[in-house]
Order: sequence, then C-alpha cells, then structure tokens
Amino acid sequence: TTDFLYRTHTHIMSALTQSTLLGAKVVVSKAAVAKRTNVVTRAGQYDDELLQTAQNMTKPGKGILAMDESNATCGSRLEGVGVENTEENRRRYRELLITTPDLGKHIGGAILFEETLYQSTKDGKAFVDCLNEQGIYPGIKVDKGLRPLANSNGESWCQGLDGLADRAAEYYKQGARFCKWRSVVSIPSGPSKIAVTDCAYGFGG
Repeated sequence: TTDFLYRTHTHIMSALTQSTLLGAKVVVSKAAVAKRTNVVTRAGQYDDELLQTAQNMTKPGKGILAMDESNATCGSRLEGVGVENTEENRRRYRELLITTPDLGKHIGGAILFEETLYQSTKDGKAFVDCLNEQGIYPGIKVDKGLRPLANSNGESWCQGLDGLADRAAEYYKQGARFCKWRSVVSIPSGPSKIAVTDCAYGFGG
C-alpha cells in the first residue's frame, strides 16, 4: 500500500505524452515515454492499478486540483473574507470545490489534506465518493511540512517519512489512490549540499 501511493508520481510523469503548462503546450516524444514506462516499479500487487490511475488521471484536457491547503492556510483564506477558521467552515469551503458542476470534465485527480479525506458533504456523502462519482481520483498530501535544517544556510527540510507506511495504508483504505510529497530547495540561500541531499532522500523514499 505504501509503495502504491508513493510511486504514483513516477507513473504520472510516465503517462504524460501531452499536457499544458502555464498555457504553453508541452509535447513529450512517445519514444521517451515508452522508455520511462519500462522502468521496473516496486508497487507489487498494485502495479496495474497504479498505472491505470496515472493514465486515467492525466488524460488530455484534464488537470489535477490541488486543494490540500493545511488547516492554517485554509483558515487564512477564510479569515481574509471574514469567516472564522473552524472545522465546519473548512468543510463547507471544500464542499464547494468538490461539488462544482461538471468538475470531472476538466479534473482527473484532486489532492486532499488529511482532514478533507475524511470529511463529507452536509448531506452525509463522503467527499471521496463525490470525487469518484465524477471520475476524479482522490489523492492525499503526505508530507508534514517544513522545518529548519540544522547546519545549513537557513534552509528547510520536509518532515513526514516517519510513520508514512502506516498512514499510507490508512489513506488507501479511505479511498486515496495517489499522493503528493513536496519539499523546498532555497536558491537564494544556496542551495547547500546538505539541503539538496535531504530533499533527494525524501523524494527517493
């Protein structure tokens, strides 16, 4: 289960033959794609499901909705319009996004925050079910945010590898079918070798 979620990023990139980035069409040669898809994966029993998820989620004309703001970030958006940062208000905000009419025509996957993965609409329907009904794959943010990196130039490291196996198993049971892991390399501050190494370690698992 952990490998299924963690290796999705590789297959998403492998499945892309043509996409749009900031309005500019990006074309990847079929030969290059074929070469990448021949890479041996370590998803085990989830190989077929993993590849199917990546291919379906990245069909031409579809993008990935990043709605994985942390509770603090989501709260700042709400407070910016005079709405209190409560679990219920965050749920209502996320419901507006997930229940947008015809969302599935344009979105292939939605990255959720952990709280969102377990939330439901006001009528009691799980957000995961709402997404699946529209042909949208639910995803989950698995990193746990940035922390100061010791012995660096004021840089950061991304935490979240501890306990990832257990969390990934639970996320999969809840309906998540891909994951997002992010980290930051500070260009103005270096980047230092220790920061780049730590970042690569996090992505490599």
